[in-house]
Amino acid sequence: MTDSEVQVPSAAPEAARPAKDRPWVMRTYAGHSTAAASNALYRTNLAKGQTGLSVAFDLPTQTGYDPDSPLSRGEVGKVGVPVPHLGEMRRLFEDIPLTGMNTSMTINATAMWMLAMYQVAAEEQNGLTADSSPEERSAVAHQLAGTTQNDIIKEYLSRGTYVFPPEHSLRLIGDMIAYTVHEIPKWNPINICSYHLQEAGATPTQELAYALCTAIAVLDQVKAAGQVDEQDFEKVVGRISFFVNAGVRFIEETCKMRAFVRLWDEITRERYGVTDEKMRRFRYGVQVNSLGLTEAQPENNVQRIVLEMLGVTLSKNARARAVQLPAWNEALGLPRPWDQQWSLRLQQVLAFESDLLEYDDIFDGSHVIEAKVAFLVASAKAEIDRVQALGGAIAAVESGYMKQALVSAHAARRARIENGDEIIVGVNKYDTTEPSPLTANLDEAIMAADPAAEQSALDSVADWKAHRDEAAVTEALATLAADAKTDKNLMHATLAAARAGATTGEWAGTLREVFGEFRAPTGVSGAVGVAEAGAELAAVRDKVRTTGEELGGRLRLLVGKPGLDGHSNGAEQVAVRARDAGFEVIYQGIRLTPDQIVAAAVAEDVHCVGLSILSGSHMELVPDVLDGLRAAGLEDVPVIVGGIIPESDGRRLVEQGVAAVYTPKDFGLTEIMGGIVDVIRRAHDLD
Repeated sequence: MTDSEVQVPSAAPEAARPAKDRPWVMRTYAGHSTAAASNALYRTNLAKGQTGLSVAFDLPTQTGYDPDSPLSRGEVGKVGVPVPHLGEMRRLFEDIPLTGMNTSMTINATAMWMLAMYQVAAEEQNGLTADSSPEERSAVAHQLAGTTQNDIIKEYLSRGTYVFPPEHSLRLIGDMIAYTVHEIPKWNPINICSYHLQEAGATPTQELAYALCTAIAVLDQVKAAGQVDEQDFEKVVGRISFFVNAGVRFIEETCKMRAFVRLWDEITRERYGVTDEKMRRFRYGVQVNSLGLTEAQPENNVQRIVLEMLGVTLSKNARARAVQLPAWNEALGLPRPWDQQWSLRLQQVLAFESDLLEYDDIFDGSHVIEAKVAFLVASAKAEIDRVQALGGAIAAVESGYMKQALVSAHAARRARIENGDEIIVGVNKYDTTEPSPLTANLDEAIMAADPAAEQSALDSVADWKAHRDEAAVTEALATLAADAKTDKNLMHATLAAARAGATTGEWAGTLREVFGEFRAPTGVSGAVGVAEAGAELAAVRDKVRTTGEELGGRLRLLVGKPGLDGHSNGAEQVAVRARDAGFEVIYQGIRLTPDQIVAAAVAEDVHCVGLSILSGSHMELVPDVLDGLRAAGLEDVPVIVGGIIPESDGRRLVEQGVAAVYTPKDFGLTEIMGGIVDVIRRAHDLD
């Protein structure tokens, strides 16, 4: 036998690879400037393999104001898309068949209104007219799939886009649930949202407990309203979905999700008697943590996002149904389409290139995981019991209990970062870095909102009103107001108002007149700040005291939130640390006009005004405050500004008279307090 004839044994056949599970719905949270621009972005993202839409609305839309409201100044199109009327809803989804789409809408106070316009837009896409029958409308509605966030309780605690008092807000949620369970059965009418609780500082125990207490409050409301019979109540439970957060501690986050599954199954079975195991499933979507994204060395955010995604995908029995990832540069400003594509590709590589979806739950049988899950379940149950003993989630909001607990937890986290107990790579450790090509030109590393967006929205509303039937609008809004004074389901009157041509501001304004408005507790006065003052805080306290003595009294700091931006976490932490440093702090909460802030500065005779703006409206609102102070004779009162502010904007604000600008890279609150004292001393020529 020659060498060429030697028989080489064949390799053992490789075992066939297991079939992959179906991946989660992949989304990116998107919307900006105008409906037309957002529509183009959606269609581009869908072409890249995104399998669902997640709509970001601007703050006027979220809080029920039209673009022409004074409170909307500077906010139109900044953090999302303006949708002031049905015409803009049509543009938003043009050439995107809604009966074949899964759409998530991050909308709360005005969720009923947005869902109504979405349904009407879908009807029109399918050729329905004002003369179409209820059966034809119902046939379209039954094909719609998606989610409205619609969790108003967490808005009182963290995000701040609430409008109406809790009782009336729960009524709107209950009406939507009762309507959708019959008319839009594939729709999730509420996404109980623990995401923003973690952003506000919640521990895993608090995130579990407060989200589940919210779910209990909602389901109790639906039962009490009597619009859903016992036979359909299990369907209601089955359509309750959750929207969670996932931080970089991905082992703990995995255990938290497994704890959510266990607790939800127990609550729905024991409290509500749900026997169908399918209806008791814990169904959730996720956006991974934005709180931990850093402005310093922002390239590190990519690996943070990947690790956070693992926390909600590794455990098959607690895997997310839908995932949306932030972009690496969100701490710098508005992500570009390329940045959003990067985040989408992270999901696609995990789902399609790795073998994650080929296996059963890899954590089953782990005693380490089980011990952590058992601890979280027990601690969450104890906190749920505390909240229920107070009267439930609504009572715990109105009393300030939950808000105060979150502010205190967030203050503890900030303290751990500042003293080095919690390491943030590139921020409080390993902060030396090579120049990054990603941020060589910071102004090009993010996308600027279209400066013409506000005028475009104003023109759109004016044109819409000029061509509608005013009598029909007036009649529809009158019916809405009348129904709001009864126990009628408001979805029907809301649909009629959308078809008649009412605007977002008119719908919300009508209900404001009936329900009134609400201002949630800030949680600052009773929050626990720094337990022990280190040398740095002690030195700042001494400087605050001596400067106050030189000026004839205790230093007074006004912390203001101008505009519609409701993300108050930063302002609350500044207020708490300023109090700990010895300032007298005036903090009146969110959603103030520049005139109101100026009036407070005059009334309280403050030594410094601190403004917190995270919505991108700083170039409109800060100059308004500066002009107001000058007009009031307080041009000598220094103004400092904090927020997500591009470097070029920061320079322009300083040129206009701002004393100091702080951005997310300035994480040392005590250092900031020292800087505020220095600003006050310079303003009074004390140095």
